[in-house]
Amino acid sequence: MTDMTEPNRAQAPEGEKEPQAQSPRKTVKRGGGDPATRGRTTIADGVVEKIAGLAARDVLGVHAMGSGLSRTFGAVRDRVPGGSKSVTRGVKAEVGEVQTALDLEIVVEYGVSIADVARAVRENVIAAVERMTGLEVVEVNIAVSDVKLPDEEDEEPESRLQ
Repeated sequence: MTDMTEPNRAQAPEGEKEPQAQSPRKTVKRGGGDPATRGRTTIADGVVEKIAGLAARDVLGVHAMGSGLSRTFGAVRDRVPGGSKSVTRGVKAEVGEVQTALDLEIVVEYGVSIADVARAVRENVIAAVERMTGLEVVEVNIAVSDVKLPDEEDEEPESRLQ
């Protein structure tokens, strides 16, 4: 005779729970995604200013950075023991989360095309800042504050500093 009340099934030993159907395990990533995207990187204005200042100085035809007054103070600072040259002189940056804007003040050598120098400075600064920081450079404003004549001295005379 056949038992018609319950289908035949394995009985669990006394005191143990009956086996349950196991669902496939889900793979759970800990930390939430790609490690490179965990957290936030902030870049200070001064970092972008240094990068831009060095990139601008690399362009042929750029004699100096900054206005006459800032160069005068810079010359004094450079003469003080322990003082160092300011690579950010003549550079102002506004840095957001993904974009930056720069203002540069330059002195060009006499005889060069100011338009060509400005274009080269813009290209060099944008390339350096975007490559090193990953920020999008939305604008580079350039103010040419002076032209270095061949017979002019490089720094302001000391008598004017007193």
